[in-house]
Amino acid sequence: MESFTSSRHLESLNIGLFAIGLDTYWSQFEGLKDRLLGYIAEIAHKLTRPDVQIVNLGLIDTPEKAMAAGHVFRQADVDLIFLYVSTYALSSTVLPVVRRAKVPVVILNLAPAAAIDYESFNRLGDRTRMTGEWLAWCQACPTPEIANLFNRCGIPFFQVSGMLDNDPTAWREIEEWIEAAKVAHVMEHNRLGALGHYYGGMLDIYADFTQQCAYFGGHVEIVEVEELVALRSSVSEADATNRVGEIRTTMEVQSDCPADELLRAARTSVALDRLVERHTLGSIAYYYKGSGTPEHEDVMSSVILGASLLTARGVPMAGEYEIKNAQAMKIMDSLGAGGSFTEYYAVDYNDDVILMGHDGPGHIAIAAGKTKVRPLQVYHGKVGRGLSVEMSVKHGPVTLLAVVQTGDGKLKLLTAEGHSVAGPILHIGNTNSRYKFALDVRKFMNAWNGHGPAHHCAVGIGHVASKIEKLALFLKMESVRVC
Repeated sequence: MESFTSSRHLESLNIGLFAIGLDTYWSQFEGLKDRLLGYIAEIAHKLTRPDVQIVNLGLIDTPEKAMAAGHVFRQADVDLIFLYVSTYALSSTVLPVVRRAKVPVVILNLAPAAAIDYESFNRLGDRTRMTGEWLAWCQACPTPEIANLFNRCGIPFFQVSGMLDNDPTAWREIEEWIEAAKVAHVMEHNRLGALGHYYGGMLDIYADFTQQCAYFGGHVEIVEVEELVALRSSVSEADATNRVGEIRTTMEVQSDCPADELLRAARTSVALDRLVERHTLGSIAYYYKGSGTPEHEDVMSSVILGASLLTARGVPMAGEYEIKNAQAMKIMDSLGAGGSFTEYYAVDYNDDVILMGHDGPGHIAIAAGKTKVRPLQVYHGKVGRGLSVEMSVKHGPVTLLAVVQTGDGKLKLLTAEGHSVAGPILHIGNTNSRYKFALDVRKFMNAWNGHGPAHHCAVGIGHVASKIEKLALFLKMESVRVC
């Protein structure tokens, strides 16, 4: 089975890096420039990753070099710029570098260590040497000047203050900025398939395709169900049989699942893969009744297993044509957190937990154990019957994410961090988990609902709200964390 990943068909993430200094210093203070070049080399090494291209312009110390650097960053199509403040520098050496790129800038205000060794420093005796030593520690000095410049020029910027070494807090922040840039890069290039139509009457889920592209980038490809039907009709018996074997290996097929239903779902799964490949899709929102057309009903009532497999392989599928939640699931998947389609199911006030799940596909890669495949005689509220998946999200930290359309017509990201916990769930052939939050369940629901999300959201493993908040800043979106 082909593996679909979040980075399919994408160029690598390009990160710009440069340091600033003042050329007047080099002839005055011996060794200072070489020392600062060593710092920038250390940062470049720490930023290096297999899936990231670092465009390192080294030390920019004159307006002329800054102008040339600005052209290089623009030609390199950088997604994010890290500006390392190595010592005092004029803001005129900063603006030309970043202005043309028109991407967010993270100011790295990183000192060589926690503090100057004052005794050693004051024993140097030579005040010129002492000043040169101090200038290697004065990263904080020009940072307000740069912030003033960026504010007045309308350039989005963010700051990380700390130390070059032995500072996990600072480097965790830097790592999260890289992760946010990766997700923004994925979303910018993502092709979201819109297959079918909305579930009629769910007014909360209706979305504006143009607005989605304006905030996240990417492209919405409207895909006809008839195309999926045609692809399914061309699936050979051998391909369908092979997919049955893959389903049995990946999931735990229950003994009461009819063989013909499993083959039917397998055939649709192969067709879904081919649809994704044909249109280079990175995510899908789908729903279709197909009433009165047997071929359509046959396809859409057998889509759940194939959708679950695709979701686990980096092409999240959101049911009920929930475009906003397909975006949320893609964000979570791009963070490596999963991103399973979910909604409130019930509340357990005795245990202070909320049960959440959904009929239809689940992110089987973040399931606790193997996902069970069960037959359903009725898809509640939908047409047809067939096979469905039953799973719980792995116990441990989780994050909820909703893409919310606000009353004033904007988009914002809504998050909550909690835990998937053990306990009884409903064995009804759906995804189903128990979640506990820092807020008690009453306060959690009131707080979450108060921001007006649609009734669907995405759940992923791990606490990743701080990364999502950086993504929102990157995309110039509002973000709210409930807990």
